[in-house]
Amino acid sequence: MKILVINAGSSSLKYQLLDSETHDLLAKGLCERIGIGGHIKHTPTGREAYSADINMPTHAEAIQTVLDLLVHPEHGVLNNVSEIDAVGHRVVHGGEEFANSVLIDDDVMKAMERCIPLAPLHNPANITGINACAAVMPGVPNVAVFDTAFHQTLPPKAFIFALPYEYYEKYKVRRYGFHGTSHRYVAERAAALMGRPLEELRLVTCHLGNGSSVCAIKNGKSIETSMGFTPLDGLPMGTRSGAVDSGILEFIMNREHLNISEMLTILNKKSGVLGISGVSSDFRDLDEAAAQGNERAKLAIDVFTYKVTKRIGSAAAAMGGLDGVIFTAGVGENSAELRAQIVDGLEFIGLKLDPEKNKTRGKEAIISTDDSPNKILVIPTNEELVIAMDTAEIVSKLKK
Repeated sequence: MKILVINAGSSSLKYQLLDSETHDLLAKGLCERIGIGGHIKHTPTGREAYSADINMPTHAEAIQTVLDLLVHPEHGVLNNVSEIDAVGHRVVHGGEEFANSVLIDDDVMKAMERCIPLAPLHNPANITGINACAAVMPGVPNVAVFDTAFHQTLPPKAFIFALPYEYYEKYKVRRYGFHGTSHRYVAERAAALMGRPLEELRLVTCHLGNGSSVCAIKNGKSIETSMGFTPLDGLPMGTRSGAVDSGILEFIMNREHLNISEMLTILNKKSGVLGISGVSSDFRDLDEAAAQGNERAKLAIDVFTYKVTKRIGSAAAAMGGLDGVIFTAGVGENSAELRAQIVDGLEFIGLKLDPEKNKTRGKEAIISTDDSPNKILVIPTNEELVIAMDTAEIVSKLKK
């Protein structure tokens, strides 16, 4: 099947066209400035990228622009739009409503709308993308794949916060976790590389990028994860603070005369390694600054790696042991230095890094020593492929 994968933002739309049988990427692209002009960059696999300013008043026009390019004589990869069998949509928040990917119908749309208060910046845009596809591609099945779904296997002791229980009962305030599609994919690939059934493994997956999270996966199920009610919790990230003492917020707000909106902007946009370093949210910039003697840049790196190390240890404790640790996403896949710093000192839980094997970037590899009791792996994530595969599986059942 040919599956169009859509990730819709408020004024942007990322897309990939994949073949679910061969796993081949046929084309990808990005529509930007939707509603305020419009620009598209479209890249057919193996050919030059095409960029153009095209008026896109709404997401529907953006989808139509994508379809036009997919069948374009020069830039296209399809003979006809009818070759697209289904559309898979990344949806950030499924709340407690969804533990799996689902075929989208009226009831599913209503459930996603109920989840808007849990992700007010993301779910409305995701829903807009779904409605646009339904309008431009009538009759083509749409499937929702949720970032939160994989973590719906967390036990209550892991997802309940120590707040008055009525907030969970009334508002579903709990740990949800994110990056679930990525954690799920790399765990499945790790099991294949290790030659063992996923159902018997205890894995810690480290999705480390501008947004970062660590997940404990026991017997193929997420049982603990670092992100919480929102993606702000857990590790320090590019611009996000991660977990902080909540009492700090009142302290700073009173002294800086800030309201809650201003405080949240600081936590989400001005904190993390950017806030510590004062240099950048990009770890490549931090590495360069640290090498030139910038102590705050070095401190930002040290804080980040220290917190990841701690999370790996606590994730292993949550599972009662460990079989492997996986690094993925931009930093996890590409920074040998940060991987080495993170696992340094974790020999006590059976992790021994091979410095030569660790000299890898952006490809699947086992980077632990041959005699390491537990494996260390690098696995590039592929969330779009997971979305395409889930979509194909669900849609194939409609044809039987």
